[in-house]
Amino acid sequence: MSVSNALNSAEGATSIALIITHTIKPGEESHYETWLAEIQRAVSVWPGYIGREIFRPAHGSRKYTSLLRFDSLDRLNAWAESDTRRSFVEQVGHLLEDGDNVEIRTGVDFWFTPEGAKPPKPWKQFLLTLTAVYPLSLLIPRLLRLLAELVPPLGHEPVRALLMAVTLTGLLTFVIMPRYTRLMKRWLYDDKK
Repeated sequence: MSVSNALNSAEGATSIALIITHTIKPGEESHYETWLAEIQRAVSVWPGYIGREIFRPAHGSRKYTSLLRFDSLDRLNAWAESDTRRSFVEQVGHLLEDGDNVEIRTGVDFWFTPEGAKPPKPWKQFLLTLTAVYPLSLLIPRLLRLLAELVPPLGHEPVRALLMAVTLTGLLTFVIMPRYTRLMKRWLYDDKK
């Protein structure tokens, strides 16, 4: 998918990721790693840049997947269409088998592993999610009870359940899980444990 097509499909998103997939020609991994370090330095100072995840090839593969998070579509677009990025892609073009493949994902997609990357073990996903959900499941109901005292209609069970679901899902999707999975990346994706 081209950058412009991917951008058109993500209009209106509030949190956004650019996913770049490169399949490297055999024997070019070290050259690509050098290039990757350089482009990471360049994007890390770009306005709106939040963070990145790099998924290196699984055994027997040569596919690299980079997930770059931005705070808005406009800022992602500015990077994706910039002369800086275009120049970097031109520098590495001769190392790529299938060209520069980009995709844009928003919201809940941040929780999931990009295509081509090996997902973490299910028990690790479970533990990570549990340790994020449990404290919130203790805190949010207390806050909602206080809110219901101030605004009694919010205390009705269906309304309170909806507020709980919206608050929990929103916090996990946009605040906690993107940072938590980045913090726990080494443990989450370590196949030895």
